[in-house]
Amino acid sequence: MFVEFLRSNKIVAGLLAIIRIYLGYQWMTAGWGKMTGGFEARGFLQGAIEKASGDHPAVQGWWAAFLEKVALPGADLFTFLVMWGELLVGIALILGVFTNFAALMGIIMNFAFVFSGTVSTNGQMILLTAFLLVAGYNAGKFGLDRFVIPFLRHKVMERKNRLKGVIAEAH
Repeated sequence: MFVEFLRSNKIVAGLLAIIRIYLGYQWMTAGWGKMTGGFEARGFLQGAIEKASGDHPAVQGWWAAFLEKVALPGADLFTFLVMWGELLVGIALILGVFTNFAALMGIIMNFAFVFSGTVSTNGQMILLTAFLLVAGYNAGKFGLDRFVIPFLRHKVMERKNRLKGVIAEAH
């Protein structure tokens, strides 16, 4: 019942738009700050790996192993992905375009930061993003998704019907 309410109510769509724009602003400014501030992931990754030791580690061993074996050797790639990922997720959420995909990528980044021992606003952002994801299309209803999603659905149906015609002719 609550999920259906999140997915269909117009007032909720308006509240979700406010949440979406807030989250988008947070992501966009974080990404822009990293792009213009000389962000380099190597230091963050090394700090997260160090948090995996001691009596009460903030980072789980399996995640530290991933950071040490995969992320740290690919620090340049992760620097690029974090900066651009944050910026693009922010822009997409503000505009309400591909909202669900942007929210999914945002929550994945939030969880990666939490797994790396960074609390900050990540918990709050995860909670708010969960509402966007559960709401589905309604989260982008007052955004560009209102136009983009029906257009893409139409294009997919056209292709599907064309493919059906080709298959029917082959038989």
